[in-house]
Amino acid sequence: MTSPAAGYDPAFLSTIELEAPTRSGLVVLPYTHFMVAIDPERRLAASTAVNIDGSQLLEVERGDDWRLDPRLPAAQQAGPELYASNDLDRGHLVRRRDPVWGSAAVAEQANTDTFHYTVCAPQTATLNQSKTLWLGLEDYVLEHARQYGQRLSVFSGCIFAADDPVYRGVAIPRRFFKIAAWEQDSILATTGYVLDQTPSLGPVLERPVRANTATPPLGPYRTFQVPVEDIAAATELSMDQLVVADRYALQPTARLERGRWTELASYTDIVL
Repeated sequence: MTSPAAGYDPAFLSTIELEAPTRSGLVVLPYTHFMVAIDPERRLAASTAVNIDGSQLLEVERGDDWRLDPRLPAAQQAGPELYASNDLDRGHLVRRRDPVWGSAAVAEQANTDTFHYTVCAPQTATLNQSKTLWLGLEDYVLEHARQYGQRLSVFSGCIFAADDPVYRGVAIPRRFFKIAAWEQDSILATTGYVLDQTPSLGPVLERPVRANTATPPLGPYRTFQVPVEDIAAATELSMDQLVVADRYALQPTARLERGRWTELASYTDIVL
């Protein structure tokens, strides 16, 4: 059962009131320690926002009980039919362990809440299952933020484009964004990232329906650190606070030397 409207807390970072990115036409669904803003036409999340308390994170059994959210018409959610008998994974836009903190009961509920179809998006199996930079970004930034209070807010979502390939009636996003925000010396700090699954997406969409036991020969994907203002422009989400606080944009010399978007090969490439 979905938890009561706890949702994302804008005041989570103590002295800073930080609103989640949004735009008109989205349907906002609150869950435990996070929220999802669904684009009902695309049937996927345009934006998500999660509060992470690194000092209270708990380990709970993962589970795999995916379900539609009854608060939203089924026709406005990309459900199980999109992921059946192919090489697309249900990739968590809100990473499963991020909201799993607090009391045991609250943490269990948060874990359960992340298994709604509203919280995931179609990602190639090689992208979602690999232990990559993308999956560990929150951990890396959280470790950096520990000296400033161990709290982090993360905003993630799909970057929709008009020419995204349509598969089983759903336009599949080729790119996803993630923005981490923390409080450093009572000042908001942010960094933005984009994951591009284009190189591995084509073969998945072109391949015929397969048996679940088949092992797909999938291609590569890439992760970039990017100016938060570029994410705002690409998504048309309002995120003025996040743009102004961008640590990457505050270091133009390093950024210009390597290009406006920095492809990440390791965590040492990240500007914080």
